[in-house]
Amino acid sequence: MAELPEKVSQAWENREGPIILSTVDGDGNPNAIYATCVSKFSEDTIVVANNYFSKTLKNILAGSKGSILFLTKEGEAYQIKGSIEYHTEGAVFDDMKKWNVKQNPGHAAAALKVEEVYSGAEKLL
Repeated sequence: MAELPEKVSQAWENREGPIILSTVDGDGNPNAIYATCVSKFSEDTIVVANNYFSKTLKNILAGSKGSILFLTKEGEAYQIKGSIEYHTEGAVFDDMKKWNVKQNPGHAAAALKVEEVYSGAEKLL
């Protein structure tokens, strides 16, 4: 399984603002959302709490791959692409419940499995 390059793992810890999670529907139409309730579960898995997914949930359940875009405090952009697993129980879900903002519902944990990583146009993985 692919893991985040060291540089990107460190950049993740230095990110600022919300991330952008993108998915596609069965017709290939893109959907992008801002998400603030996110965490690195491991070096190969980034988790986004499903607090208010609608189109995103439909796309994930239909098998959409995804992309996470984030910025560092210095304004460097990184993109992580991969398949998405949807957890309503188990270790990933339990971990999400620990860091998700308490007033949000935390219906499930969308776990993007690292397959490709970019810094701008440069492919890092």
